[in-house]
Amino acid sequence: GYRVYLQGSFFGHSRTYITFPEYSPRRHIKLDPPLNIQSNATASKCQIWWSVPKYLAEILQYELQYKEYSMSWEMALNKTVPSWLPELAIEASELRGGVAYAARVRCKVSDNEDSYHSQWSDWSQTTVFQKADVPKLSEKVLNNRAMQFLFIPLSFATLLYLCWNCKLSSRYVNRQKASRALTSPHQLLSFSHSIICTMGILR
Repeated sequence: GYRVYLQGSFFGHSRTYITFPEYSPRRHIKLDPPLNIQSNATASKCQIWWSVPKYLAEILQYELQYKEYSMSWEMALNKTVPSWLPELAIEASELRGGVAYAARVRCKVSDNEDSYHSQWSDWSQTTVFQKADVPKLSEKVLNNRAMQFLFIPLSFATLLYLCWNCKLSSRYVNRQKASRALTSPHQLLSFSHSIICTMGILR
């Protein structure tokens, strides 16, 4: 460790003060801000990533700020990165369509690290992104899909109608056959003969 002194002249007298009796540089670190912050926005989320020295990567934690590009940083939203990985995804539901956003990130030694302690670094450079619009289907594609959805119920209804019509036709044919069978010449002669015989018996 180190001992830090403050020396100055006060009212014409030179004095020395012990500011930090036990000063450990590793407990008072301010890191450089992350570099090369980049973003890639899709219809479902915006992925943001950056880079830091590899030998520090596993002991750092990050805080990300993002805002609408036209607003001041005082209106920005903060997000704590949940792991030591230098990346974060912002869900599309948190963004407004057609609006440009700016994001920046800062880092410090993780609070879980016992050997080192630091304050937040300065903010990084910004990256600008915009939520990607959901692609709209063309009118032709929509019409084709509508026809596909209508085809199945219409086909089923047509099949039911044909089955029902065939059934009715079959019943009609059977009734016609039965009617023809009852009115054939042979049956009429038999019926007449029965009537004559019955009249003869009654006499």
